[in-house]
Amino acid sequence: MKYFTTINDTEFEIIIDHDNQIRVNGETYEIDFQQLAEGGMVSLLLQRRSFEAAVEEREGNNWEVLIQGELYDVQVQDERSYQLAQARGGGTAVAGEANIKAPMPGLIIAVPVSPGQTVHKGDKVVILESMKMENELRSPRDGLVLRVNAQPGDSVEKDAVLMVIGEPEEA
Repeated sequence: MKYFTTINDTEFEIIIDHDNQIRVNGETYEIDFQQLAEGGMVSLLLQRRSFEAAVEEREGNNWEVLIQGELYDVQVQDERSYQLAQARGGGTAVAGEANIKAPMPGLIIAVPVSPGQTVHKGDKVVILESMKMENELRSPRDGLVLRVNAQPGDSVEKDAVLMVIGEPEEA
C-alpha cells in the first residue's frame, strides 16, 4: 500500500511492501513496529536501531509524533486521498489560531517567547520536561504569540493549552 506523508513540510512517499519492510522515497528499510500497551506509545526498530515515540492523532489525517525530544507534525494520506488533495490544489498550511498543547504531562522548563512576539513556523516556543527528557515544542505556523498560559516551573497535564499563536489582531 502506498502513502504520502508530510513531516514538517517535507513530503515522503512510503510503500509498505511486507510486514517487516517499507520503502521511503525508493529506499528500502527493515522495520518492526509495535504499539505498546501504554496509550499512544509505539516502539519502532528501524535498521537495527530502537526508537520509542508518543503518537497522537489530531484531526483527520494529522498526527503529532514526539520522538527523541522532538515534536513533529505529520500528515498521512493514502494514494487516493493524496491525489484528490493535489487535484484540489491541496496545500496543508495552518490557518487560524494554533494551540500549542502539552503532548504529555510534564514540567515547563522554558518559554523562550512572550505575548506579542512574532514567531515563524518551526521556532522553539516551549521546552517541556517529561520522562527525564527535554522536549522542544515548535510553532506550527508563522504568526504572533497571542497568549502564553504556562511559565517555567509549571506542572502541566497532557493536552493542556500552553500557548496560542495566530494572526495579529486588526487595529
